[in-house]
Amino acid sequence: MPANPLGVALRKKRAGHHTLVWARPDLQAPQNFILTSPAFDHGTPIPNKYEGRYFGPNLSPALSWTAPPPGAAELVLIVQDPDVPMSKPATHALALGINPALTRIEENALTNPSPVPGLVHGKGPMGRRGWVGPKPVRSHGPHAYVFQLFAVDQALDLPAGFTLDNAVAAMTGHLLGRARLDGTYEIR
Repeated sequence: MPANPLGVALRKKRAGHHTLVWARPDLQAPQNFILTSPAFDHGTPIPNKYEGRYFGPNLSPALSWTAPPPGAAELVLIVQDPDVPMSKPATHALALGINPALTRIEENALTNPSPVPGLVHGKGPMGRRGWVGPKPVRSHGPHAYVFQLFAVDQALDLPAGFTLDNAVAAMTGHLLGRARLDGTYEIR
């Protein structure tokens, strides 16, 4: 298949890793627990079965983590793509209310509604809730998908329809630790 001229033209235009929630100065905390997936290793390609709507089944990968720091009241998961040709990263998942006693989320558990008790989705791209799998512009090059898991010391109790900005504001000053897993995806 020939290269997509739009993807090629936009190759150097990317939000950048410095725009991730992970990079925010007000959300710095020790990286004191570990996030993994049985579907892919850190820094490796995400399998096609997790590809986004219009291209694939839009399944969220299973995730596992080691014990979060003591005192964690809940976990917050934010998945972002910093390689989109925009000024801000695209948010592919925004979920809070994850019980810190859990050690995993099963495959496709980031659907809306989620089968995980207590997990609540915020608004992602175009007002959607739940997982939105990788679907970068063809020929734009590889995109990183950064799974960021934050442990907070209090329940965030945000209203239905909360946004990324609402979650970030509620987490600020309440972080106990964080974990990160990066996957990649490319449509040639």
